Amino acid sequence: MGNLVSISGSSTLISTDPPATVRAPEIEPGVGCNFDSYLLVPDNTLDDRIAAAKVRLGEDVVILGHHYQRDEVIKFADFRGDSLKLSFQASEAYARYIVFCGVHFMAESADILRRQHQIVVLPDLNAGCSMADMADIGQVEACWDELASVVDASKIVPVSYMNSTAAIKAFTGQHRGSICTSSNAAAVLNWAFENGEKVLFLPDEHLGRNTGYRMGIPLEQMIVWDPYQELGGNTPEAVRNARIILWKGYCSVHQRFTPEQVARVRREHPGIRVIVHPECRFEVAQAADHIGSTEGIIKAIESAPAGSEWAVGTEIHLVNRLGKALHDRTVISLDPNVCVCTTMFRITPQHLLWALENLGFGNIVNRIAVDERTRYYARLALDRMLALR
Repeated sequence: MGNLVSISGSSTLISTDPPATVRAPEIEPGVGCNFDSYLLVPDNTLDDRIAAAKVRLGEDVVILGHHYQRDEVIKFADFRGDSLKLSFQASEAYARYIVFCGVHFMAESADILRRQHQIVVLPDLNAGCSMADMADIGQVEACWDELASVVDASKIVPVSYMNSTAAIKAFTGQHRGSICTSSNAAAVLNWAFENGEKVLFLPDEHLGRNTGYRMGIPLEQMIVWDPYQELGGNTPEAVRNARIILWKGYCSVHQRFTPEQVARVRREHPGIRVIVHPECRFEVAQAADHIGSTEGIIKAIESAPAGSEWAVGTEIHLVNRLGKALHDRTVISLDPNVCVCTTMFRITPQHLLWALENLGFGNIVNRIAVDERTRYYARLALDRMLALR
């Protein structure tokens, strides 16, 4: 395989021609298709077999890889990015198979945006997202009914983070709302306030609070909705006075960062710049020098002068990748104990190889298929976001 030449943007290979040693394995259709057999594949043969499987499929397959994916997998991605960039790639791809090396909600989004002839595959169905699971559709519908008992629901616009299930995206679309990502949350919130008086922000309270505060919305006009409490744990007056209603949810990776870690890294590295993801809690975002989405973090550090030092509050695979690629800058994690996205980490080279070789033999495994009604309304919400591009 060729070498990846860029951290940001699409993952471009220096050469698309496989080395002479890369050949499709002699496997008959239906043989070796059980995943358990792939656990026995020697590590030193995985790369060659994955490369050969890609060659066998040719233009029929496109591999999308999220920045938090492990290096052994993302190096095979035709495109890499954050949720926003990959949603564009999914909507623009023509390949018959979209193999998504990310987590479940991302593959669902790809299936919502896919063309009619396309099929979306997630190499490991256990690659989920704890944040997305924190907003259950039944709880969200109950929340909406409770809000409607206090305020005019027609004046509430739901805004759902990309890190949500297809059901939540469909709810959003059905109720005149839009999806957002960490890259465009402010733009989507501005759009929402042009179309309503209040926003129900799902499912990450930290992204909603950090974005709203940077837009000039006071903290007292943002309330948290706890789905396990009556009226979300709020008074009717608080609901009426709120501009943003924040669902009580968070990212298990970014929740780990603390203000104390920011203070420690400044003591140990005088002059270091601290940049954190907006999924971090409010106190961490306030203590940092910069707040940026995954793509924003990459661009900020790539454009920084040589010799600069950066402490980064986001997933460790991306931090380490930046540190290796940018030798003239110091890039370290804000969390000394390391913060891995454990669900993203579930996708291994063995999972990717298993999915690709099965596709090569006409066996579709781990297909992600959103039902048509959900797909229709979720597509409305995603299209509203994409229109703001």
